[in-house]
This record gives sequence, C-alpha cells and structure tokens, in this order.
Amino acid sequence: MIRITKQFSFETAHVLYNYDGKCKNMHGHSYKLFVTLKGEPIEDLNHSKNGMVVDFGDIKAIVKRQIIDPWDHAVLVNGRSPHRVLGQDLEAQGHKVIFCDYQPTCENMLYEIATKIKSELASGVELAYLKLHETENSYGEWLSEENP
Repeated sequence: MIRITKQFSFETAHVLYNYDGKCKNMHGHSYKLFVTLKGEPIEDLNHSKNGMVVDFGDIKAIVKRQIIDPWDHAVLVNGRSPHRVLGQDLEAQGHKVIFCDYQPTCENMLYEIATKIKSELASGVELAYLKLHETENSYGEWLSEENP
C-alpha cells in the first residue's frame, strides 16, 4: 500500500454564526489543503498510469473541480442560520457566496472536502488523510480509519 499527497492553496472567507470570539466577524484565510490517497500502484506495462496509485494530475483535477473552483475567493455562510440573510445580501451585491448546511469551521469543511473527494475516486484508490491549515499554525485533520 502506497500513500501519495498533493498540496493545494485557496483563499476563502467565512463567518461563524453565534461564535463567542472575534471570528464571529466575517474574515478570510489562506487555506492550505493536503490530500493523501492510498492504494497499490498499477502493475500493467500497457497501462498509461503504470507504476502509479493515481496520477497527481487526476488528484489536481478532482480537487480543483470539487473544492478550489467553488470555494476560492468565496464566502462560506451557514445557510441554516440567520446569516442566510447576510449571504443573500452579499450575493445580491455580486459576491460569491457558498451556503453551507453547517457552521463553516475548519472541522466541518474537512467533512465536506472528504465527501466530495471520495465521490470521485477510482476503484482501488482511497482517501487516507486530509489536513486543512486555516492559518500557518492552526489546522484540522481527517483520517480514514477514524471516519469509516
């Protein structure tokens, strides 16, 4: 079994409804996302991906389509909270808003990222690990063995 990791960066803002600290105000982060997949390398001389678990370019395409393109330079808003009105006002002014059905914390973002990536993986390739840096010194982790 081999694990391979690709790193991504994106800029996203969020606002945390009913939070009791300064992060209750809308603010943004330069997120760093580490995506680790696992599997056995393909052993077929006639296969264009021979020797690979998955092509790094394929990982990039999935993450770009599922996470980067929608979330980069967007505002994540809890659409089940009164912040929905704030998000609608921002949208009406031409801003890119993502309405989540959860509080848009680093922790909950990891759950959504895992779901989105897993939905596109080929047979025999598994999502093993995610790490999402919200700041240089603060990050969350998702591990497959803890999330069956």
